[in-house]
Amino acid sequence: MTVQDSENPSRRGRRSSTMGGMPLNDMPWWRWRSNVRSALHMLSDPVFQRDVWLAGADGYGDVTDAVYRLVEDTWLDNWSAEKYVGTIFRDSQEAALVDSAVLRVLRIMHQVGPDAPVSAYLDHQGWPDALQAARAAHVRMASSDGEDPDAPPRTLEVLRILTRSA
Repeated sequence: MTVQDSENPSRRGRRSSTMGGMPLNDMPWWRWRSNVRSALHMLSDPVFQRDVWLAGADGYGDVTDAVYRLVEDTWLDNWSAEKYVGTIFRDSQEAALVDSAVLRVLRIMHQVGPDAPVSAYLDHQGWPDALQAARAAHVRMASSDGEDPDAPPRTLEVLRILTRSA
């Protein structure tokens, strides 16, 4: 499926039918899905966290930015991902994995505070469980979207371009 109807003569050219490898308009709220996936990706990658967040590299935000991307549009801090099955999440298993990750990450955020240094998150005794839960959700979502879950996270600018361009 393409974004533009190729049979409409008033529209010239064809736009990509994918964002990265994810089909556009495959999920009704794919932009929200993209933000959730981006956050889970960053929250699930310990090498990224060390090399980017701890190092203070630009372009990816910090832990708090990732948490906000995870919950800001979806309100997953207020209700279950199950509410979004068929719109953001493909099925109940995907939603359950996301819920597990969100609960673990938010528990840590509430304990250390949203303005804590990155090291406070990464050194928290619950971080390995949060990282593992985020990884399970990320792998499931990336695989469902036909993308490589082990590819490096995209910068926030690339995410903005991809979600704006479709």
